[in-house]
Amino acid sequence: MSHKSTICDTFVVMSATSSVRVKAIVDAVEESLGKKGFSAFHREGYAEGSWALLDYGDVVVHVFYHETRKFYNLENLWGDAPRRRFVK
Repeated sequence: MSHKSTICDTFVVMSATSSVRVKAIVDAVEESLGKKGFSAFHREGYAEGSWALLDYGDVVVHVFYHETRKFYNLENLWGDAPRRRFVK
């Protein structure tokens, strides 16, 4: 992303099958990174549970309810940026 945008160097995009899971993923990211000394500069969308954003400066984390992720299609918006796919 660093060659495509001044917003951040990396987008991390994840999806979950429910709003409860969206919140659980956000909580886990914040807890894990907090233990390493990182805290988000900005947090948005958590209360609604269909999408949440955590801004860590160079890294922006998006966690979507899977239907919301399809709607916004963020990957195509930044389609020319390099991608790495991780599946668990």
